[in-house]
Amino acid sequence: MEFGDQRRKVVSAMLAGWLWLIPAASAGEAALKLSFGETVLSFPQAILGARPDAIDLTIEKDPAYQRPMTYRAVPLLAILGTAADAGVDTIEARATDGFVSQLPMSLLTSSRSGGAVPWIAIEDPKAPWPNLPGKSQSAGPFFLVWQNPHASNVGPEQWPYALVELTFVESPAHRWPQLAVTTSAGEIAPAQRGLPVFVKHCLACHKLDGAGEGTMGPDLSRPMSPTAYMTPDGLRKLIRDPKGVRTWPDQKMSGFNEKVLPASDLDDLVAYLTYMARPK
Repeated sequence: MEFGDQRRKVVSAMLAGWLWLIPAASAGEAALKLSFGETVLSFPQAILGARPDAIDLTIEKDPAYQRPMTYRAVPLLAILGTAADAGVDTIEARATDGFVSQLPMSLLTSSRSGGAVPWIAIEDPKAPWPNLPGKSQSAGPFFLVWQNPHASNVGPEQWPYALVELTFVESPAHRWPQLAVTTSAGEIAPAQRGLPVFVKHCLACHKLDGAGEGTMGPDLSRPMSPTAYMTPDGLRKLIRDPKGVRTWPDQKMSGFNEKVLPASDLDDLVAYLTYMARPK
């Protein structure tokens, strides 16, 4: 089934059926958008926080605040409703700062089989969250947080804060064919394994050859791949600890330790970036 035909009609019809249930946000109140094609729903902060399934949820190891945090939160799957089972395989989570995470629907629904549970944390405009460490703004107005993240190997780029919109989309490899490893030769198996590593850890901030929606970091192919001017070992060090290699004002990338990005995944990521730098 093609994304553009029946699934588009099915999901658009379901979303359109919910429109009458959701009032407009009041003045000064943020709203979380849920969109598919031209159909857009807005969930105001007060409405989400007052849902009967909203709870006070404590995240013991909050990756944004680096300490325990308690939020008013609602289950993400309850917001998505039956649209989560309509055949669309990815949710694009867009933040206010240019961060755009591509979340597989299989990850979001893994809680049904004992996996991590996704929640939408809702900032109360009358009692805003504290500013993030080293920043002048909080993680609001919305923050996608996880219970039991280790059960589904949820990475830090899959905790988008400053969240404003969730969109049903195709998987990155289908949306942007230039991301694909196009040959099946055995020697490029590491590059094939590196594609999902890149999507999980890098695509939220970086484009590659124009593919992607993130704008926090530079395109990793245009005008030149980092593999063209860095050794593989130097690139690994940069990914692990950017500030240990070079620093600049407003540096955003914090690096990936071995717990988040195992050595084998890092090797596959470097192999993928090297493969993508080959002459087209």
